[in-house]
Amino acid sequence: MSLQSFGFFAFLLVTAAVYLHLPHKVQSPFLLAASLFFYALAMPRALPVLLGVAALTWACGLGIAAGDGAHKRAFLALGAVGSVAVLAFCKYNGAFADLSGWRAVAMPLGISFYTFAALGYLFDVAAGACQPERSPLHYLLFLSLFATVTQGPICRAGQLLPQLRAEHRFDAARTVRALRLLALGLFKLVAVSDVLGVFVDAVFGAGAAYGGPVRVLAAVFYTLQLYFNFCGYSEVARAVGLLLGLILPENFKTPFFATNFSGFWSRWHISLSSWLQDYLFTPLAWADTGALFGGHLPAPLCIFIVFFVSGLWHGNSWPFVVWGLWQAACRLGEEALHCRLGKPKKHAPAHIVWAKRAGVFALWCFGMVFFRVGSGGGTLADAGRYLAACAGGWAPARLGAELYGVVFDHFYAHPLMVGGYYAFLAAALALAFWLDARRALVYQNRPAEDCLGAEKHRTAVYYLLVVFLLVGYILQNGGFGGAAGFGLYAGF
Repeated sequence: MSLQSFGFFAFLLVTAAVYLHLPHKVQSPFLLAASLFFYALAMPRALPVLLGVAALTWACGLGIAAGDGAHKRAFLALGAVGSVAVLAFCKYNGAFADLSGWRAVAMPLGISFYTFAALGYLFDVAAGACQPERSPLHYLLFLSLFATVTQGPICRAGQLLPQLRAEHRFDAARTVRALRLLALGLFKLVAVSDVLGVFVDAVFGAGAAYGGPVRVLAAVFYTLQLYFNFCGYSEVARAVGLLLGLILPENFKTPFFATNFSGFWSRWHISLSSWLQDYLFTPLAWADTGALFGGHLPAPLCIFIVFFVSGLWHGNSWPFVVWGLWQAACRLGEEALHCRLGKPKKHAPAHIVWAKRAGVFALWCFGMVFFRVGSGGGTLADAGRYLAACAGGWAPARLGAELYGVVFDHFYAHPLMVGGYYAFLAAALALAFWLDARRALVYQNRPAEDCLGAEKHRTAVYYLLVVFLLVGYILQNGGFGGAAGFGLYAGF
């Protein structure tokens, strides 16, 4: 039951209608029951893992708050090491299963997201930034909330736990904002990401069948597919939160309008990048290393470690490691250029700004080839062969034939539908980028639902979103098949 399925809409309608009309003291237990039902329906065998991580970290949080000195550090270590060990085993046991022959354990849905939320809670309690949660019910609801448990965003306990304890009632203005955000998120998921995905899957799964231009286009399309999938999914999650009266963190703020990699990472998967900044980079940068590094770790080494960990977090294969190292190289290369040439001007000419955006986008697309190959179970050699093949087959006649063949041979065996697919995709991308451009350049990255509501011709935009959404659903049901389950990032 993914967040874009009709079954989920029915579940959400019933859950919100009941939750908002229950007495206050019953609201949290009901929402917890609905969340556990949602998770158990998706992956029942993984429910004990979620409950185990929640029980361990809740108990350790109380131990941290009750103790001091060595007692506090012991409970922090127990909670952190224990939950990370569970995460590592679930994510990487398949590699050892291949060597030893035992049957690999499937990775529980959303384990990375609720584990990082639990770790953040422990670190905040230890630092005094968050009060320990005495109620196991509210703490389990914090980790298992059905809007965020499968794919985030990664929530902070200090922001979400007080909201879960509060009373929530129906609010018309808040509901309108939620519906705007829901329509926008579903449009990105169904009409953009899923439509891009069939082209991407066809090209990346075809071996050496296609020449360089189509492969380059598929890499660009995958970059856009992942963005609109994860951004759309995060916006649907935030819309669900708004319907229930909860304010969830934004996860994307038009990253493709960033002019450097530091700006890009402050706008991409914000809940993860800010988590790594607060709980990994900052402690590393301030750690006292004695005489080894003159007191503190060098900032470039800290950046390298953060991106290396980010790569390992996404997967245990070499393509993900190289993806993380590529991000580190881009980020450190940027810092080296700033040291040599000075910081860029704040008000550069428009052509310079757009050239920098294009450069960041191109470097990001290059790295995403490794990410896509790793996501499909490929090797570093597969990624190398894909990139090497991008250099050949640039004849215009071959490009036209291959663009036609990708659609005709793989999911629409009708000439008229080939043209219809590309026309629909071009129109959907144009609307999606227009909305992002308005948000970035006109509204200065205010929340997406507020930007949509501020548009002068917002009624026309609403109709367009609904029309594209309906056509996207029809294309999937009558053409190339269903949506991508719980989203592209649910597997991480």
